[in-house]
Amino acid sequence: MDLGLKDKVVVVTGAAGIKGSIGETIVQSLAEEGAIPVIVCRNERGIGYAEELQQKGIDAIFIKTDLSDPNQIEDAVKTIDKKYGRMDALINNVGVNDGAGLDSSIEDFMYSLKLNLVSFFAMTKYALPLLKKTNGNILNIGSKVALTGQGSTSGYAASKGGVLGLTREWAVDLIKDGIRCNALIIAESMTPAYQNWLDTMEDGQQKKKAIEDKIPLGNRMTTPEEIADACLFNISEKSSHTTGQFIFVDGGYVHLDRSLLTE
Repeated sequence: MDLGLKDKVVVVTGAAGIKGSIGETIVQSLAEEGAIPVIVCRNERGIGYAEELQQKGIDAIFIKTDLSDPNQIEDAVKTIDKKYGRMDALINNVGVNDGAGLDSSIEDFMYSLKLNLVSFFAMTKYALPLLKKTNGNILNIGSKVALTGQGSTSGYAASKGGVLGLTREWAVDLIKDGIRCNALIIAESMTPAYQNWLDTMEDGQQKKKAIEDKIPLGNRMTTPEEIADACLFNISEKSSHTTGQFIFVDGGYVHLDRSLLTE
């Protein structure tokens, strides 16, 4: 299916993670659709990712940005404006499950909010004039932690809960501008970072199987490619009448009846 994303300027925050991470996979999928990916992230891996795409003839750029710093976010949007003068879609993807729990300092909790929630607000605020030029749209990447809790990660849980609140709020605010805003919610996805976490355990494979057994559809984790496909469909005109929605790409993990679980 042609999603009509060719030559669309799509900004993805936190997209310079390890190869195969959700953000990086979204960027590669955008490139395959002929879009213009803009990587906004603090990790310098983004330099190499942008160069790889440029060598393929894709007008991709990387803007090194500490997304916990609103001033750097404002500068990043100015760079996008100077180069492209528009933005067709914003995917607020940055997120770090940093374990800032009740035993953490107030400073650690506040930093978690800055990175995982305030960055979404700042990026959207500064990008809004560019999105209004194109009747673009916003997709916020959420987490099941906002709905289910996880334990020992108050900052991340509060942030992701806030992201869902902002999604509905912005959908209301931006109706008059023809700008859609949705959230895509992820549960268990087999990313390189997830695998690294499993590798720290003596019983990592058993832990992985225990998690997979709790995912009703296929007893497997969601792939980053499946998440990227859902993202691209949502930001495309194929999803032109969808706004204010929480879209779960989770194999039924959050909502389906527990009786479906493997014994």
